[in-house]
Amino acid sequence: MTQTQFDKRNITMMMDFYELTMANGYFEDHDKDVQVAFDVFYRQNPDEGGFAIFAGLEQVIEYVENMTFTDEDVEYFRQQHMFSEKFLAYLKDFRFKGDIYALPEGTVMYPNEPILTVVAPLIDAQLVETAILAQINHQSLIATKARRICKAAAGRAVSDFGARRAHNMDAATYGARAAYIGGVVGTATCSAGKMFGIPISGTMAHSWVMFYGDEYQAFKKYAQTYPDATVLLVDTYDVIHSGIPNAIRVAHEVLEPMGKRLVGIRIDSGDLAYLSKRVRKMLDAAGLEDCKIVVSNSLDEFTVSSLLQQGACIDSFGIGERLITAKSEPVFGAVYKLAAVGENGDFAPRIKVSENVEKITNPGLKDLYRVYDADGHAVADLLALSGEPIDMSEPFRYVDPVKPWKNRSFEGCTVKNLRRCYVKDGKRTEELPKLDEIRAYVKKQLDSEIWEEEQRFENPHRHYLDMTPDYYEMKMGLLYETRKQHG
Repeated sequence: MTQTQFDKRNITMMMDFYELTMANGYFEDHDKDVQVAFDVFYRQNPDEGGFAIFAGLEQVIEYVENMTFTDEDVEYFRQQHMFSEKFLAYLKDFRFKGDIYALPEGTVMYPNEPILTVVAPLIDAQLVETAILAQINHQSLIATKARRICKAAAGRAVSDFGARRAHNMDAATYGARAAYIGGVVGTATCSAGKMFGIPISGTMAHSWVMFYGDEYQAFKKYAQTYPDATVLLVDTYDVIHSGIPNAIRVAHEVLEPMGKRLVGIRIDSGDLAYLSKRVRKMLDAAGLEDCKIVVSNSLDEFTVSSLLQQGACIDSFGIGERLITAKSEPVFGAVYKLAAVGENGDFAPRIKVSENVEKITNPGLKDLYRVYDADGHAVADLLALSGEPIDMSEPFRYVDPVKPWKNRSFEGCTVKNLRRCYVKDGKRTEELPKLDEIRAYVKKQLDSEIWEEEQRFENPHRHYLDMTPDYYEMKMGLLYETRKQHG
């Protein structure tokens, strides 16, 4: 039986079918309880930028905590005629029993480092792959794009206007969450406001003005209805010759007698740089120096930067499709790869080998550290063997995997282990931060820890991912043995 979008959904079922076929195979081979470790990482920053922002962790944790297959789900799998009744009975009683180690949500992150690791029984680790990647790929992409746009806005407010252009309703809602993490001040999407406590805002569309026919009457009715929050859309007919004159008239004839001020006007089309400068002069000449100018219309970090370089008089930006779809970089590209398999009470590392060097994985259980100089700036990230002691009290030798022949050391530095255990035996280990706290954490890192050179849009400085000598030797030894064994 098919469902409508209003029927109750079990999002446990949001998985690729091959996860079920592999899980069934492991079950039949009696391998379902073998402990494994899978890493989530990505290979390239969006938009050729210098960093990305980790987002979606809260939804990952919610997913694994609540995974369960209903009778209807199990019957659906039975109808595929591929699974044994024992396996179907196993699914009926399934609960995720693994551990999850991850960066705190909102962490600035870089390619090829383990941003999240699942350590779990083999079937458990396999079944969560699609959902984990879907949440992290989507929200990390939008959070990163939002941060870029907010940086381009140079302190001016940026709001999410993108719901109607999102890829679907869930993408609009969770995209608004990610955009807020990235720095937008609010959203027009009511579902996101209700679910996550994001400030919501909205004024009018062109249809309001068109319905009343007369632009002045449309503005007047809106001002009378919302005298404390009047923002008028002035480009339905003609910004300079109609929209602004009528907005000024409403400000003087309707709002001022009520003791109110015109909060703002919005321009949604045309040459925004030229129009905003003309409009600013008209508003100021009418005594409306405090009236804000809001612009929208297919904006992104590049158009925002260009507008400000042209001297546009803009107080805030409403960003739609190029934020909510991250138009210039449509996918984030995080992957989920096996890193280790439990053998004889320990974890044996596994490595994926490829003719493309960038696709060779970093094997084994590992720790990820951020290295800071004496001023608190992040100079590099460092991969180490799991539990390997890192002593920065004296020069610490490391290996640059791109130039391993160079003898290099960190001096006068401190380190922080970036990842924490958020799920143990299928249950969260701590209360997660509020969305405002995650958003503030992003800002703190970019204001005080991450080099400005990494944040520029053109040719950003590359953040180094180094390795301890022991970790590098383990990887090279495993790579050598794997190539020798498989040709």
